[in-house]
Amino acid sequence: MKKIYLVLFSALSLTAVKAQNKFNLLIGTYTNTCQSNGIYVYEFDANSGDFKLKNSSENVISPSYLSVSADNKFVYAVNENGSQSAVSAFGYDSASGKLKFLNSNDALGADPCHLINDDKNVIVANYSGGNIVVFKKKPDGSITEVQQLIQHEGKGPNAARQEKAHVHMVVFSPDKKFILSNDLGLDKVFIYKYNPDSKNEMLTLKGSVDVKPGSGPRHLTFSKDGKFVYLVQELDGSLTTLSYDKTGNLKVVAETSILPKGFKGGTGAAAIKISPDGNFLYVSDRVDANAISVYKILKDGKIELVEQQSTLGKGPRDFAIDPTGNYLLVGHQYTNDIVVFKRNKTTGKIEDTGKRIELCSPVGLVFTKI
Repeated sequence: MKKIYLVLFSALSLTAVKAQNKFNLLIGTYTNTCQSNGIYVYEFDANSGDFKLKNSSENVISPSYLSVSADNKFVYAVNENGSQSAVSAFGYDSASGKLKFLNSNDALGADPCHLINDDKNVIVANYSGGNIVVFKKKPDGSITEVQQLIQHEGKGPNAARQEKAHVHMVVFSPDKKFILSNDLGLDKVFIYKYNPDSKNEMLTLKGSVDVKPGSGPRHLTFSKDGKFVYLVQELDGSLTTLSYDKTGNLKVVAETSILPKGFKGGTGAAAIKISPDGNFLYVSDRVDANAISVYKILKDGKIELVEQQSTLGKGPRDFAIDPTGNYLLVGHQYTNDIVVFKRNKTTGKIEDTGKRIELCSPVGLVFTKI
């Protein structure tokens, strides 16, 4: 009898594990270059790499980057549309993948390109506007009009790309006490103290760190222990390691390049992510490179190159690693597909599965629970 119970328990456990390995993949797209509904929701099986379309939004303008609420009930999107740009809130039913439009408000800055949220606020980086804006959340998940605007001023040495401030990202520190913001135009990372309950001074400047002139800081990610920040610079392919402490202090400690030796083509470094176990760092590069660089993260925070792989498409603007760490999915803005790579958890290396999600101009990829 015990054996029967044991077999039954094992079978149930295996079923539970398989069920837990299914996630929703949310994809933000550009809608001005080809036919797109805006936000797409796919179910993704992290055991097999298989996927199926569950739902999509309707008539949403260029929701390029997305941020999902911690309770998995709301999705926030930038609407990247030049001087007409906005930020939108959606109700989100993870079981069906259905998105219900709640409201939208002016971004007060052109071309918002990144956003984050917590239970009080939605914080947005406006690229062409060169500013950060903060919206308050209403009880129903919708957003107020902008309650705080922080304008960056200045320029960098690259006359074509750094003619003014270009805020490219906002990121919570692991303890949510600070927000870091990369400014491509100023070659700076800004550190803001975060006061979530304030009515209109949610962010107060603590300081900033300079990186190499002309490098153009784009995206960053924290190490799993929170002691290091890895920053990729769009304009020259620099990859900078900074130390970080709980008082919000950042300090440059190392720098390398994601460009292969002797590389002569155009570069446009894009996304940077860490594997769920914290052991590997991944960075994408666009223009002529169209590659992913894989680094092993050592115990002292230093990084060691593992491999550089073609992403098998053009314009790898963003990529995402599923929560199990089994797969890495790369969205190609210009070849209109998402390439599914199998990931070796031991070596960090990636291998093409041959699977492709075909859709118009994917830009932002986010995994959520079902």
